[in-house]
Amino acid sequence: MTDFRTTRARFRLPDGTIYLDGNSLGPLPVAALDRVGRMMAEEWGQQLIRGWNTAGWMTQPRRTGDRIGNLIGAPAGYVVVGDTLSIKVYQALAAALELNPTRRVILSDSGNFPSDLYMADGLIRSLGRDHVLEVVEPEAVEAAIDDSVAVLLLTEVDYRTGRLHDMAALTRKAHAAGALAVWDLAHSAGAIPVDLAGADADFAVGCTYKYLNGGPGAPAFIYVAPRLADRVRPALSGWMGHQSPFAFNLDYRPGHGIERMRVGTPPVIALAALDAALDVWDGVSLAEVRAASLALSELFIREVEARCPDLVLASPRDGARRGSQVSFRHPDGYAMMQALIAQGVIGDFRAPDVMRFGFTPLYIGEHDVKAAVAILDDIVSHRRWDQPAFHARALVT
Repeated sequence: MTDFRTTRARFRLPDGTIYLDGNSLGPLPVAALDRVGRMMAEEWGQQLIRGWNTAGWMTQPRRTGDRIGNLIGAPAGYVVVGDTLSIKVYQALAAALELNPTRRVILSDSGNFPSDLYMADGLIRSLGRDHVLEVVEPEAVEAAIDDSVAVLLLTEVDYRTGRLHDMAALTRKAHAAGALAVWDLAHSAGAIPVDLAGADADFAVGCTYKYLNGGPGAPAFIYVAPRLADRVRPALSGWMGHQSPFAFNLDYRPGHGIERMRVGTPPVIALAALDAALDVWDGVSLAEVRAASLALSELFIREVEARCPDLVLASPRDGARRGSQVSFRHPDGYAMMQALIAQGVIGDFRAPDVMRFGFTPLYIGEHDVKAAVAILDDIVSHRRWDQPAFHARALVT
């Protein structure tokens, strides 16, 4: 049984802070401080360039990928870490389109993260082959899957509302229609149980700085199904994805399996922090994390609706259709969130009017939820948010 008191002690959280923003950036794992320090002093500092071999830097993307694979239902050897999420979206989508060359439609939804849609649009323009990006409402995705679709490109959990797609059902329908499925797990990995193999997903990508707590700018990951791993052609034929990078051949030959989806030099310091963050998951049950997260989020919804009736629930009320976040709408949501942050309750805001709150039981408990709602109630009922400083928009919201 997962001991959440033990997991909470494994994070550094400032005194007096209730952190409800792990869906945007996970807090610092205590072990990362020592792990990164030792990597820099003992590996980089002492071994210098020899560390690529003696410290295992070159193979770290695969080893770390397997650790993430354990959390997302991927078989060993089919997840690799590196680069950014946008790059991994581009790689997965380009590979999927090439595997389905007679079709031209990329189907996505309006709840997808905009960057995924930007990457799709940019890829379409570069290919110049009359591909079309079709964006429908989340509820209309299933009905829109037909024999014109080449690739289904979805984020499993909506970044604004937390709405949860049925990965298995939609992938099954995509395959029946002759389409491939690319899933973005940015708000899933480490938050909810994911079973890529069971869902027969073709590709999956995700970031590691949210629920996996890898730190700001932590590298992304990509999964390719075993049946496709040796067939896909990497659109970004980077040095690290070459079959023999240190042969320095002038022609590109893709590496074996998931290795071909590597692009740039591994971010070794960031991988050290991520590796330490993944230690938190040793002995943790994702099923128990999910159950605890739902209990906390449902408590939050009840308390907010009872005490702050002017806030409108934007997330699905049914927990089975929701990830690990809860969103409320209000026309002055931005100012309210800044007032909350000023009093030590950290969530975030997404335009035009969404206040987001993440519930990660690894470090959040029932007492935190009740205390956060009490502060929110005070801010809303006494209009403490209505101050010029709270209305001023910062660069990051």
